[in-house]
Amino acid sequence: MAQKKSLMQKAIEAAKKVVAKPVLSKKIAKPVLSKKIAKPAVSKKIAKPAVSKKIAKPAVSKKTSTLKQFNSYAPKINEKYMCKAQTKHFIKILNEWKLELSNDIDRTVSHMQDELTAYADPNDRASQESDMALELRNRDRERKLIKKIDGTLSNIDNDEYGYCNGCGEEIGLNRLLARPTATLCIDCKTLDEIREKKMAK
Repeated sequence: MAQKKSLMQKAIEAAKKVVAKPVLSKKIAKPVLSKKIAKPAVSKKIAKPAVSKKIAKPAVSKKTSTLKQFNSYAPKINEKYMCKAQTKHFIKILNEWKLELSNDIDRTVSHMQDELTAYADPNDRASQESDMALELRNRDRERKLIKKIDGTLSNIDNDEYGYCNGCGEEIGLNRLLARPTATLCIDCKTLDEIREKKMAK
């Protein structure tokens, strides 16, 4: 019995020694870190985003610069309405405006011919067609405006420019400077807009 106890005690003591001094693996104690993980690589393309030059410098429309010139005329004191100086100014402005619109139309035609590509994706095709339709609508508006400018220039040649088609009164220099192709004075134009609104209802 005493021998069994001593054997049991020896076994317990041996077990305690194993638990007291655990064997640790060197690999577990010192984990190896990869250098690639420790220093993450940063892409230069992400760090420095490329900025398009076209977006950075917005294009200024030439039409705006021409429209600003409409207000550049300053009439002299006691200057007669629609004298030679005034008609010359409006002829110059109308011709410059017409030239710019014609250049825009030509540019659009050549651009559409260059950009015409057959896309396989139906979404790309639809996007291209909608862009072209919008462009053509704008150019059609400009084409109609060129016709109006031609009519205004013929009115200047016939000494009918600057007078209202409705009442025959002077349209006014300020209105013509704001809109050189105007054919109605402020009062007649207002009445015309009221009539259009009533007809629409």
